[in-house]
Amino acid sequence: MLNQDYSPLTVCSAERAFLLIYAEKAERVHDDPEMTIRTVTQVFKMPSVIRLQDYIYVPYKSVLLSRQNVFKRDRHECQYCGSGKELTLDHVIPRSRGGSSTWSNLATACKKCNSYKGDRTPEEAEMPLATAPFKPSYVMFVRNFSGFTSKEWLTYLGTN
Repeated sequence: MLNQDYSPLTVCSAERAFLLIYAEKAERVHDDPEMTIRTVTQVFKMPSVIRLQDYIYVPYKSVLLSRQNVFKRDRHECQYCGSGKELTLDHVIPRSRGGSSTWSNLATACKKCNSYKGDRTPEEAEMPLATAPFKPSYVMFVRNFSGFTSKEWLTYLGTN
C-alpha cells in the first residue's frame, strides 16, 4: 500500500486492498496477473499495488526490535557458523560488560556458538560475525525481510 505521494506505507492483504479500491479510498496501481477475485456475476483482477486517495501523515516509521525481526534481518542463520538450527539471540558485547539489547548489539546465533562464545566478544572468542548487526530501515525491512516481495513492489521500495 502506497501513500498518496507513492511512498510505501505497509503491506496489506489483497482482500483489504480490493475493499479499499471498492470503497474508493484507494486506486489500483498494479494488478497481480495470475490472481482474480470472483463474485457470482463478475471477475475482478487482484490488486498488487494500491495508492491511497488521501495522504496519511505517518511520523517516523521504524522496525520494532524483536527476536523474530532480528532473526529475519539475519536471514534465520547463525552469524558465526551459518547454521539455521536452534537459534538464539546473542549480545555481541555481553550484557555483563555493558552491552545493551539494541539492533547494533544483537545477532542471531545457534545455541552451540552462543554457548561457546559465552561472556566474550567475537574477537576474544575468535568468532568473526558473518555480517555486522545493523538497524534496518522500514523500507529495507519490507523489501528484504518481509518474506514476500512482488516484482511490482520494487519500483516503490528502491533497489538498494
